[in-house]
Amino acid sequence: MIYFDVTKIRRAGHPSGLNRVSARLRDELGAAITPTYWDEGFRESKGWKKIRFSPEDWLVTGELFSEEERPGIGEFLRARPCRTAAIYYDAIPLKFPHITWPRSVARHPHYLSLLASFDRVLAISKASAAELREYWHWQGRVARATVGTIELGADFSRRPRTARSTPPPPALLCLGILEPRKNQIFLLEVCEELWREGLKFDLHLVGRVNPHFENRLPFNLHLLKGMTSHQGNPLITRIKALRKAGRPVTHHEGMDDVALLRLYAATRATIFPTIAEGCGLPVIESLWQGVPCLCSDLSVLRENADGGGCWPVTVNDLAAWTAALRRMLTDDTAWLALAAEAAARPLPTWADTARQLRAELSK
Repeated sequence: MIYFDVTKIRRAGHPSGLNRVSARLRDELGAAITPTYWDEGFRESKGWKKIRFSPEDWLVTGELFSEEERPGIGEFLRARPCRTAAIYYDAIPLKFPHITWPRSVARHPHYLSLLASFDRVLAISKASAAELREYWHWQGRVARATVGTIELGADFSRRPRTARSTPPPPALLCLGILEPRKNQIFLLEVCEELWREGLKFDLHLVGRVNPHFENRLPFNLHLLKGMTSHQGNPLITRIKALRKAGRPVTHHEGMDDVALLRLYAATRATIFPTIAEGCGLPVIESLWQGVPCLCSDLSVLRENADGGGCWPVTVNDLAAWTAALRRMLTDDTAWLALAAEAAARPLPTWADTARQLRAELSK
């Protein structure tokens, strides 16, 4: 029996990347799993009955947790009533605590320690797998878990892939929660450089604002031109100022998949100037839609970007990003080459991810 942890997604209030991973795997695994949630132990999702695990059962989780959030989870793992597997994302809260929600920073060391007690940990990238092993080594911890990798699906829309042969209008899309790590304020500075040159294009930012940074200065302080935290969220303030100046930038705080597909269809390229990621799922989701992308030249993003359809650009290099974005918007020949690469390269589906997970559990 495979029990699948749905503790958080059963009450999820927003479509985060982590929630998407758990929800899509749950849906693709279908009848092969029994959903379960934590409430002083794991219980059946359709009732309050506490699960009696057998040693041959598997418990699979794609969620983040700690002893504080799930009192008794450490003892559960030590008791080993069944086999356990976890999907691991990243160590961003430890590597970048100054731009991460404090609750995540406080939880993460204990979460990473708990992962060592699992039987199997599947990281969402080679870079994430390496950092987890390095963290355990630094801790001096002898981990029970074996660490591998799993490819996440690109087909968020549950629709066939799209191939594009005609350059669309000059519109750009940046998808992700609005927070310093995603570096949207740097992107606005790049776009403002191009708007000042006279280049005409629309910019769409899709994602909710991280409430922790509602009234805090972002990472790129030098880009704020004198703004202070009492003026409210600096990124939203900057967007409003650009719109007041006539710049075509739009923030979409909430958008369902149907509306997002319409936006993809009218998008020339997606833009991901992020400074830290565990995988960079929006990169392959963009390629599934046939839309080329510019992304930060991070090793974790290169794992997907180097397959074609992407231009990696040096993190926070204003001149490099301005030049790359200018070319993306004006060079149809380069755009067509990227679009062809995006359409030709293999990309995993969520059905592939589910099959890979089941194969890992059968080893």
